Amino acid sequence: MNIDIAITLALYLIIICGIGYIANRKMSETKGSFLSEYFIGSRSMGGFVLAMTLVASYVSASSFVGGPGMAYKMGLGWVLLAMIQVPTAYLTLGFLGKKFAIVARKINAITINDFLRARYESTPIVIMASISLLLFFTAAIVAQFIGGARLFEAIGLPYEVGLTIFAITVIFYTVIGGFRAVVLTDAFQGIVMMLGTLALVFGITKAAGGMNAISAKLMEINPDLLTPFGVDGFITKPFILSFWILVCFGIIGLPHTAVRCISYKDSKSMHKAIVIGTFVTGFLMLGMHLAGALGRAVLPNIEAVDSVIPTLTVKVLPPIFAGIFLAGPMASIMSTVDSQLILASAAIINDLYVGYINPGAAYDDKKIRRISLLVTTIIGVTVFLVAFKPPSLIVWINLFAFGGLEAVFFWPIVMGLYWKRATASGALASMITGVILFIALSKYAFLLHGLHPIVPTFVVTFVVFIVASYLSKPSVKAVMRVWE
Repeated sequence: MNIDIAITLALYLIIICGIGYIANRKMSETKGSFLSEYFIGSRSMGGFVLAMTLVASYVSASSFVGGPGMAYKMGLGWVLLAMIQVPTAYLTLGFLGKKFAIVARKINAITINDFLRARYESTPIVIMASISLLLFFTAAIVAQFIGGARLFEAIGLPYEVGLTIFAITVIFYTVIGGFRAVVLTDAFQGIVMMLGTLALVFGITKAAGGMNAISAKLMEINPDLLTPFGVDGFITKPFILSFWILVCFGIIGLPHTAVRCISYKDSKSMHKAIVIGTFVTGFLMLGMHLAGALGRAVLPNIEAVDSVIPTLTVKVLPPIFAGIFLAGPMASIMSTVDSQLILASAAIINDLYVGYINPGAAYDDKKIRRISLLVTTIIGVTVFLVAFKPPSLIVWINLFAFGGLEAVFFWPIVMGLYWKRATASGALASMITGVILFIALSKYAFLLHGLHPIVPTFVVTFVVFIVASYLSKPSVKAVMRVWE
């Protein structure tokens, strides 16, 4: 085991836990509702923190480990494909930001399901949304835990030991600090991600002898690595269209990014976050995927795709810098899993327990605090145990989770905000159809001729939403909550 790298990562993890402790102290001093503080930080995010937490919650193991690994395998075409993600901060905040925040404050919404409950006045919708969120978040969090463990493997630790260290750290600071710890660590980790990305690209370029040498080496390995279509034409037009839906426009429907639109301080913060968030997303996506593609010229025979970035890091950077860089993907993974973990906990505590089982508990902060900490811990430990036997290719696990969440939440959120004729029947029919169709198509993807299952799922669920809404009567009271 490389001691210098291990010490650097240990110091990083201590800093992250320290931020969680500070957030816990701040949470204890807050006089408002515990639910509002624990799950959305009392709507107090400024522009820089909003931008960094939005980017960090979206940029994940897929973007820092799995995606660059695919760029290593497929070449520069995958780098171009990854850049489709650049407008995500602009689309999320620009499309949802202001209207969603106004409505959320009006109805005192803490979670996405609070909005769905108020907009559609339907218990089955909230239950369906909560179950779907838990189902697909479990897959997403498992992917993040695997990615974190792989990073520790790069410095010589066994997978199981790395997984344990990663899980304990994330569960600790998320449990004790809640949403405020999540966004503060996201802001810090966003900076670490940018520094790490810059260091790795520079290290790879220097180790390979410059861009001319890299181009010549890639041409020698396989000329397809320098084309927009990847090795053996893997990146087809239907595949590109799928990515535009899955990792760009569809991001609007992801609960852990959409919830950021109800937790910022004011319009000035939102506008500032759009600019910063778009820049940071572009920088990270270009830098990390370029590192993966160019790294093929340095180490051309790495077999495991998910090991590409950790292996390259240890190879091309001095130990101290390697430790700092490995903190970059560690940051991206932690900042995604903490967001998903806190929302999974919110689905159980706020949406189901307080919403239906024991509404009076909302006024008992001590009881809610105990239950929230317990539930968040249980979810984290459960996913940790599942991750002990990891499947391969993090990027596909993560994209499956993304697609499932978008299939369920995209149209109910968007149509609920912008279409007065949207009804509970339309939303519920769309959600049920989305889950069933997406999972079925994921299993029989060979029938889609290169399209990702999310594309036909989006089309079908939209039609189902429209038809079912026109066949049912909207609640005037529910509609007025959004437009009054």
